[in-house]
Amino acid sequence: MDGSSEQPQMTAGLDLGDKFSYLCFLDTVSGEIMEEGRLRTSPETFKRRFASERPMRIAIEAGTHSPWVSRVLEECGHEVLVANARKLRLIYANKRKSDEMDAQNLARLARLDPKLLYPLKHRGEESQAHMAIVRSRQALVGCRTQLVNHVRGTVKSFGGRLPKCPSVSFHKNAAGHIPEALMPALGPILEQIGSLTERIRRYDRKLEEISKESYPETELLRQVEGVGPLTALTFVLTIEDPYRFERSRAVGAYLGLVPATDRSGDRDPQKRISKEGDEMLRKLLVSGAHYIVGPFGSDSDLRRHGEKMASRGGKNAKKRAVVAVARKLAVLLHSLWVSGEIYEPLRNTHHSRGQAA
Repeated sequence: MDGSSEQPQMTAGLDLGDKFSYLCFLDTVSGEIMEEGRLRTSPETFKRRFASERPMRIAIEAGTHSPWVSRVLEECGHEVLVANARKLRLIYANKRKSDEMDAQNLARLARLDPKLLYPLKHRGEESQAHMAIVRSRQALVGCRTQLVNHVRGTVKSFGGRLPKCPSVSFHKNAAGHIPEALMPALGPILEQIGSLTERIRRYDRKLEEISKESYPETELLRQVEGVGPLTALTFVLTIEDPYRFERSRAVGAYLGLVPATDRSGDRDPQKRISKEGDEMLRKLLVSGAHYIVGPFGSDSDLRRHGEKMASRGGKNAKKRAVVAVARKLAVLLHSLWVSGEIYEPLRNTHHSRGQAA
C-alpha cells in the first residue's frame, strides 16, 4: 500500500447484493470509518468507483457476483480477499445483521487479520466458463433423473413396473412397458428424456474437446480406473493450480473428505466428514470410489485399501470404506498431476514386497 501521508491508507468491506452493494472504507491505522455508501452492482459502476482509488485491501463475501467483482477490483489494482461465507459466523449469526453491518464487519476483519476471512481463490474467467459447461451438464442430468423417477413412480401407481436400465437408454426401453392409458401423460415425458440424453451427449463431446485442447493434464488423471473425462476435468478446473497445496494430502481436506473436528479439552468426538469444498467434485470422486471397490473394479492399491477398511466391520463399514477410497483417490490424482508419473495400480504393494525381501 502507498505510505503517503496525503491520504490515509484504507481497507474496504464490500457486501455484494444482486442490484446494489454496500461499501465501508476504514482507516487502516485507526480503524475509523472513513466512508460508507452503496453502489449499483455492475462492472461499469465498480470500475468507475475503484479505478481512481489508491491500492487498498478489499474484502468481499463469496457468492454469485464475487468471481467477476474480484476480477474487476484486481484489474483496478487492489488486493481482493474473497471471504468464505461458511466460516464467517460473525456475519451470518449476527443478531443485528444488515448489509451495512456486513460491509463494516468484512472491512474490520480484513484490517485485523486476513486469515480470519478464510479467503478463497476464484477461478480465472476461462476456467469459470468451462466449469459452467460442466455444471450445465450436471443440471440436465438432474432434470433427466427427476423425469425418470416421475415415469417410474407413475407406472407403479398403476400396478406396473419398468425394467432396470441405464438412464441413457431409458426412453427407449421404457416405452414398451408403459400401460396404454398412461401414454398420453408419459409419452411426451419420454420424448423429453430422450432429448435431454442427446443434449447431455453433446456436452460430453464438448468437454472431451475442451480437455484435449486446454487441459492435457487430464490424461494423467484418467490413467486411474474409475476416473472418466468428467471427473478428471472437474478435478483440474476445481483445483486449477496444483502447486497451491504443499502436500497432496491436503487435497482430501480441501474437498471435505476428512472428518470434521470439534476438540475441546479432553473432548474429541468422532464426527462425519466435513463436506467442505466443491460438492459436485466430491460426489464424482465418491462415484469413482464406488466403481473401484465394486464388482467391476480391478485389483489396485485403492481397491485393497477399501477392502481392508470394509473388513473391519461395524455400522456403515462399506460407506466409510468408499469415502476413504475417495479421499485416497483425490490425493492420488493430485500427486499424478504434479509428478506427471505413469500410474501403477499396485505400486505400494510392490514397494512393500520389495522392502520385505
